[in-house]
Amino acid sequence: MATKSRSNLSELYLEENKDQIYDNALAEIQSFELPLGTTLRSVYDDQPNAHQRFMEKLDACIRNHDREIEKMCNFHHQGFVDAITELLKVRADAEKLKVQVTDTNRKLQDAGKEVIAQTEEIIRCRVQQRNITTVVEKLQLCLPVLEMYSKLKEQMNVKRYYSALKTMEQLENLYLPRVSQYRFCQIMIENLPKLREEIKEISMSDLKDFLESIRKHSDRIGETAMKQAQQQKTFNTSLQKQNNVNYGRNMHLGRSRILESKNEITLKRTFEEDDEHEEEVLTAQDLVDFSPVYRCLHIYSVLGDGEIFENYYRKQRRKQARLVLQPQSSMHETVEGYRRYFSQIVGFFVVEDHILHVTQGLVTRTYTDELWNMALSKIIAVLRTHSSYCSDPDLVLELKNLIVVFADTLQGYGFPVNRLFDLLFEIRDQYNETLLKKWSVLFRDIFEADNYSPIPVANEEEYKIVISKFPFQDPELDKVKMNHAQILQQSFPKKLPMSQSVPQIYIQVKEFIYASLKFSESLHRSSTEIDDMLRKSTNLLLTRTLSSCLQNLIKKPHIGLTELVQIIINTTHLEQACKYLEDFISNITNISQVTVHTARLYGLSTFKDARHAAEGEIYTKLNQKIDEFIQIADYDWTMSESDGRASGYLMDLINFLRSTFQVFTHLPGKVAQTACMSACQHLSTSLMQMLLDNELKQISMGAIQQFNLDVIQCELFASSEPVPGFQGDTLQLAFIDLRQLLDLFMVWDWSTYLADYGQATSKYLRVNPSTALTLLEKVHRGMKDSSKKNNIFAQFRKNDRDKQKLIETVVKQLRSLVNGMSQHT
Repeated sequence: MATKSRSNLSELYLEENKDQIYDNALAEIQSFELPLGTTLRSVYDDQPNAHQRFMEKLDACIRNHDREIEKMCNFHHQGFVDAITELLKVRADAEKLKVQVTDTNRKLQDAGKEVIAQTEEIIRCRVQQRNITTVVEKLQLCLPVLEMYSKLKEQMNVKRYYSALKTMEQLENLYLPRVSQYRFCQIMIENLPKLREEIKEISMSDLKDFLESIRKHSDRIGETAMKQAQQQKTFNTSLQKQNNVNYGRNMHLGRSRILESKNEITLKRTFEEDDEHEEEVLTAQDLVDFSPVYRCLHIYSVLGDGEIFENYYRKQRRKQARLVLQPQSSMHETVEGYRRYFSQIVGFFVVEDHILHVTQGLVTRTYTDELWNMALSKIIAVLRTHSSYCSDPDLVLELKNLIVVFADTLQGYGFPVNRLFDLLFEIRDQYNETLLKKWSVLFRDIFEADNYSPIPVANEEEYKIVISKFPFQDPELDKVKMNHAQILQQSFPKKLPMSQSVPQIYIQVKEFIYASLKFSESLHRSSTEIDDMLRKSTNLLLTRTLSSCLQNLIKKPHIGLTELVQIIINTTHLEQACKYLEDFISNITNISQVTVHTARLYGLSTFKDARHAAEGEIYTKLNQKIDEFIQIADYDWTMSESDGRASGYLMDLINFLRSTFQVFTHLPGKVAQTACMSACQHLSTSLMQMLLDNELKQISMGAIQQFNLDVIQCELFASSEPVPGFQGDTLQLAFIDLRQLLDLFMVWDWSTYLADYGQATSKYLRVNPSTALTLLEKVHRGMKDSSKKNNIFAQFRKNDRDKQKLIETVVKQLRSLVNGMSQHT
């Protein structure tokens, strides 16, 4: 029962559930919610008889709704009937109203025709007015465009290209976009790029004209800038001098007013002259119109091609720089060539400096520095090459001055110029070389014109003229001058020991120092460095140029003994004057000689070397003169007896030597003594060689006696002390070899010679066995020849035969001595 009961409950629950489903489906259908597919599917998806039950449910629902409609109609029926009745009553009035309305409409239509015509006219006018307003508005938009375009054309015509570009920019960005729909605007838009290109071409053409113009005017610009720099330097120098005078005024109060007034006038004149020059001298802007480059730069910048313009400008300027730096082949011939070269370079870099400071980015400091370094290397190479061709020191000096002005000018514009001043030191060496060559000619001319005789001085005035040129000091005149002026006047006329070339050489050395100083000025060097340069160049003049001229002079064949003696005297005085030259250099450089690094003049060694060469030449020429006299000797080597007097050539020679040695009185004692000793030794040697000459085969005793007379005269000359200062018989010792040899033959003391040979106390110590043997053999042959000539009386000359036997014996002994000496050697 329980199971059945649960089954009934389940069926009851299912029935209630199905009814609920159908009710929901009907509610959905009534709500007209589409689509109904899901709702209907839920009905048909149920059990097979569910469709019938749903239809029953639907019919029941319909019947319910019909009953509700019938109830509602019954409720409102009376009102509907009343409304129909009222409507029927109104029909007649409606017909009347319709007729009235139709009549009114007809009348209204007739009356409105005129209004319609006027209204149409008004509408037409309003349309015209609206069109006119529209046109005016559009014209107001187009007129500024046309005005701007007209302005653009006008700017193009008057060559205001930068303003034209600004106008184009306004047209493109502001005006044309407002009226871009019109065809004329499109034409304008198409023309604007063409106008830009035209402006670029025109501005580039102007730039090319500008570059050509500055190339032509570079030398004038540079010349102007160099003049200004030189004037500024002159002004600064004058100002510095004024300051120095003001400083000196405090040191010398007594002269202060005069110096102050004078220097104020001088400085005022300097200021006035500078003002006048400033009015006359033009600037780079006055000479060249820079507007094309500014205009072209702005144009290209506006067009966005600034970098292209910068590259083009720099490229063209580099090309111009190479042309400017290329010198003419004949530049070294005149100073004008150098001046034009420097002016062009200065003009080029003045323009670049101006462009650097008035434009932004067209040229930079890095670019100008790079360009300057390139140019500086080229300039230095060019100057090295062309200055090497200069042989005129005046031209080299002018070149130096130009380089200094050139360097100062460019330094004022911020370009480094240290390498130029380093180059000047190289040119200074070349300048010194040209000076040395020039002074070499001057020295040679002075030596050629000199008469090599002491300077005659007639009175005190002439003496003062000489000492004003050359620092000569005469101790005798100084003593006399201290005592009394009248006694001094009585000391004239007299002769100064040196010749005319000495003061001339001294003056020329000072002129050389002045010339060397000219180059050292304006080199921005200290006084110590300038002093050192002057001393070095003066040393070169003394040790090389003057020394070479003296050496060449001494070697000249026409320079005789008298001239050589005077040269020695001259060099002695020039050597003494070297200390005055050192004082002279110190005075002009204001550097004390006690300064640590001050160089000394080498005149001492220079003139000593010249004296030694002159002394050697004196010895040589004396010997040559002695040889000339010896060559004219004409001995009769076969004479039986001597003439009883010395040979004529020898007496002439001795007289020559006496007169020559008298000239040597002004020479230092050792020089004269050495010359005298050298001459006597050479004479002794020459006489000895004459006896021992291989071509001389025989000598008679008469010739020996004659030769002995000549040697006696030589000994008498030596003992007469031709040159003072010899001690005892020093000079006679030059003839000791001849004397002992001749004594040996004159006395015929062979036993003593042979017995004492080799002993220090030997009477004939200076006689060499080989010399004695040679001369003895010649005497022996002479005796034999004499015996042959007198053969008839040979049997009566027993003494001669004994003498020949003795000679033969002595010859054998001498030969043994000679052989012994050779074996020992």
